[in-house]
Amino acid sequence: QVQVAESGGGLVQPGGSLTLSCAASGSCFNINAGTWYRQAPGKERELVATITRGGSILYAEYVKGRFTISRDSAKNTVFLQMNSLKPEDTALYSCNCAEFWGQGTQVTVSS
Repeated sequence: QVQVAESGGGLVQPGGSLTLSCAASGSCFNINAGTWYRQAPGKERELVATITRGGSILYAEYVKGRFTISRDSAKNTVFLQMNSLKPEDTALYSCNCAEFWGQGTQVTVSS
């Protein structure tokens, strides 16, 4: 059983930045893609960004140029650097590795 845990969420003002971390046990991210999702209240969960084990990256259109996904293979951790945050980025952010999911970390963008 792989354990996945997100961290780094919080309250930030519009225009601010946060870096989220997603740590997985074992070597999950070395053999599987790591993907960040988010779900705002009353909305469907949506993909934010994904990074494959080969390093290929895909972003949702609404975060291109603002968010950066990266991976530290030695630490088996995937990061999501979020800049120029907007109120509409407010959501529960979660990540997965294969079929394993974390509990999520809340990001709230508000003045």
